[in-house]
Amino acid sequence: MKKEKIEETYSGSDNQVLLGQKKIPGLHLIGDFYDCKCTTEILWNIDPVRQKCLAFVETVGLHAVGDKFHKFEGGGITGMVVLAESHMSVHTWPERGYVSVDVYVCSYTVDNRPQGRELYRLLVDLFKPGTENTKFVERM
Repeated sequence: MKKEKIEETYSGSDNQVLLGQKKIPGLHLIGDFYDCKCTTEILWNIDPVRQKCLAFVETVGLHAVGDKFHKFEGGGITGMVVLAESHMSVHTWPERGYVSVDVYVCSYTVDNRPQGRELYRLLVDLFKPGTENTKFVERM
């Protein structure tokens, strides 16, 4: 089966803002994952998703400063990892095979956009969507 991928890119006038003499770009990756082929455990249970999200953050070289995950009775999970560089969030609807994700990275001292893209790719690999609708938004 061919996986469908839809990407949209939005950007400001020059994709960066000057603060003093420092350019501060931000990248916001927003994903809707349909027909996810991951294990049902990943869609229904907090522990594996939380563990994977925190491991992914470390793997790409970003820095978690906190996290909160919640299990809905009879349903999916929602979770957020607060990053020193901004945040990531995951929301699952297992009964629909749907997941929404959000990765936002700022780049105050270094360009964290490559790490944000890699973190997003790891989430795609985790949930294995049949169809992926992704928006890349250059912030500031």
